[in-house]
Amino acid sequence: MSRVRACYDALVKRGELRADPEQAAAAQRLDTLAAELEATPRRGSLLWNMLGKAPDPPRGIYLWGGVGRGKSMLMDLFFDQLRIGRKRRVHFHAFMLEVHARLHEERRKESGDPIAPVAAAMVGETRLLAFDEMIVTNSADAMIVSRLFTAMLDHGLTLVATSNRPPADLYKDGLNREHFLPFIDLIEQRTDVVALNGPTDYRMDRLGRIDTWLVPNGPEATAALSAAFFRLTDYPVEDRAHVPVCEMDVGGGRMLHVPKCLKGVAVFSFRRLCGEARGAPDYLAIARRFHTVILVGIPRLGPENRNEAARFVTLIDTLYEHKVKLLAAADAAPEQLYTRGDGSFEFERTVSRLNEMRSEAYLALGHGSEDDA
Repeated sequence: MSRVRACYDALVKRGELRADPEQAAAAQRLDTLAAELEATPRRGSLLWNMLGKAPDPPRGIYLWGGVGRGKSMLMDLFFDQLRIGRKRRVHFHAFMLEVHARLHEERRKESGDPIAPVAAAMVGETRLLAFDEMIVTNSADAMIVSRLFTAMLDHGLTLVATSNRPPADLYKDGLNREHFLPFIDLIEQRTDVVALNGPTDYRMDRLGRIDTWLVPNGPEATAALSAAFFRLTDYPVEDRAHVPVCEMDVGGGRMLHVPKCLKGVAVFSFRRLCGEARGAPDYLAIARRFHTVILVGIPRLGPENRNEAARFVTLIDTLYEHKVKLLAAADAAPEQLYTRGDGSFEFERTVSRLNEMRSEAYLALGHGSEDDA
């Protein structure tokens, strides 16, 4: 039964989605994959044993397109409707942190190559691996993904992934990218690459008419931004106590705690991002990973907190250059945020950028800088 496509069509009929031919075609392809996975004999079953070998895994899907084009929504439908055991959905960054931990543990036990046993163990636990937001940003991941996923796919894994980029643009211009190129070939050989680049940014559609710069800080602004987070991520409000958190690798072995982190949306406090000793590399890592940042607790700025103000300027420059959408709660409007003392004149450029980032034209832009393209 075509459950994925039926669910998609029902959402369109109820007016929760606009009809989109590319989304409909992707839903149909995911439907086919769900049927193929459900028809595959279970490990250890009589039919499995009669085959005399593990059945060939169904061909996976790599779903890519601009921010807000419905990739995660379709992944939700597929994963929720798929009736098999040993299925797993995970953010790519979280998965790679787990991989590195497993490789480290395997090296402690054995002196040989740890890739094969780790791949075998992971496929033993999961036959369908669904990735949200596949993106490779560091050389450590780039060096191992090709060998790891070749081994996992050879062991019977089926891969479904979403990404803002086509396979050929993954880890573009990255350090030692030649070691990563076999992974691109693997994706193109072992999955169907499906593009979603329709004209509507459904993610920004869900924000409605909310002003993205809320004044003043306080319960009202916090409630509005919390509601925006749940609309953007489709996370059930009634389960707010279990909103995912993550530890983000910002390079150099340094980690950044993200109190809310889901589907490319992150929530930070001003104190966390600008009150601590952070710099451009930290903000660049954030801008590349998240398409939307919710920032709370922005105070008035002046000579008494000039270091925090300087970091805030760098943060906004980086988010702006990567077309990250900013939702914020502050003690004053941008024009009134930094009005006196050293740096107030230079801050006028930041005011201009903050106001542009509130415009419909900016909100309609796709995520990423030209250098990332």
